[in-house]
Amino acid sequence: MSASTVSAARPDRLGRATIAFYALPGLALAAPTIPAYVLLPSYYAELGLGLALTGLILFAARALDVLSDPLAGWLCDRFDWPGGRHRTLIAIGALLAGPALIMLFAPPATVTPGYLLLWAVVLYVGWTLINVPYIAWAADLATGYHERTRLTAAREACMLFGLLLAAALPALAAQAGLARSGQLLSTAVAACLIGVVTIPLLLRNVPETGNAVRAGSARHGFSLLLRNGPFVRLLAAWFVNGLANGIPAVTLPIFLVVFLQADADALPMFVLLYFLAGIVAVPGWLWLSRRLGKHTTWCLAMLSACVVFAAVPLLTPGDLPAFAVICLLSGLALGADLTLPPAMQADVVDWDRLRFRQERPATLFALWSMATKLALGASVGLAFPLLQAFGVDAAGDNGTVQVLAVALIYAAMPVVLKLIAVALVWRYPITAQRHAAIQRRLGRSTAVRQN
Repeated sequence: MSASTVSAARPDRLGRATIAFYALPGLALAAPTIPAYVLLPSYYAELGLGLALTGLILFAARALDVLSDPLAGWLCDRFDWPGGRHRTLIAIGALLAGPALIMLFAPPATVTPGYLLLWAVVLYVGWTLINVPYIAWAADLATGYHERTRLTAAREACMLFGLLLAAALPALAAQAGLARSGQLLSTAVAACLIGVVTIPLLLRNVPETGNAVRAGSARHGFSLLLRNGPFVRLLAAWFVNGLANGIPAVTLPIFLVVFLQADADALPMFVLLYFLAGIVAVPGWLWLSRRLGKHTTWCLAMLSACVVFAAVPLLTPGDLPAFAVICLLSGLALGADLTLPPAMQADVVDWDRLRFRQERPATLFALWSMATKLALGASVGLAFPLLQAFGVDAAGDNGTVQVLAVALIYAAMPVVLKLIAVALVWRYPITAQRHAAIQRRLGRSTAVRQN
């Protein structure tokens, strides 16, 4: 039985237990995100590596990590592993990522560039081996246009709760008197403990879907991907929007200290507000997407974030309540950023099946993961050298030019990038009606092959 046959025969509505077991590992996957992308760069810079060197090392680690994404997708799409093509890679990735997370978040007193590079690469590769099969699994589990949004929303809601946990733990650790190192380590330990519980539940209870397909050469497959217009368009928008979200994330600690002249210990509370708003907003974005469509709703969310961020340069030192409101309002848009684009990507998998007669969801999601990592890595690799070029001192005195540069890099650059992403997505072709037509044609082609 082919993967297309399995997909066509599967009911559109998933049980709540299946959705829950699938979504729960998102807690563990997301918990280290804030420390890894927001706190870790500035922490290693303070340990003696400096802003520019830290940014370049993490960007290099991301660049090396990118090579693992297509490999993970190829391994998942092309081989029927004894334990299941999704399950096996996820288990291997968990065994790599857990120890690397502890080593990276609990560095020795004296760190070297090699130490940061080594454990960052191991952590990122482990994440890849988990993440690519994990997100590709959803495209096979749910086949309906809105059902995919439901499944993706459950996963991303768990990830948002994981991010909320990651924001809360450093805040609680800071109140308990722990230093930055203790705050990072507490989050790493919590993520590992959650993973030990939820990942086995996923592997044991969620059914494997589809079969591995040994298609043509990688070069031929890549040329076909470039001819998949909706995929290329969505991927470009995802990367640009990821860059727009990543720049303020990695520069937030510096923005608080340099521009708002706030205590660095206030950072976890603002991050907590941001992700709490994202969780609260998810049901609203789901409701709106059912009425307007996924791509239109995502565009409205990005535009609302632009309006909110445009007010950032108007703040003055000490405007912490106003900045808290900005965190809340921009966090509302985050709920759409995390739930709608991955559901749109799953629809692209169906278009790819119909157009090119190939079964490669993991390969498509591997490129999606590559774009995510490149955006996050480029955020550090772009923002930190720019800050240093303007002479910004993350922990010292800064002049008017430096303070203005921090505001523009933190807020103005993301606004411009999000407007570009909106332009890319505005006339996105796969609507609910067109996706239904794609599913009907996939069903007919499957019936023809069976006869």
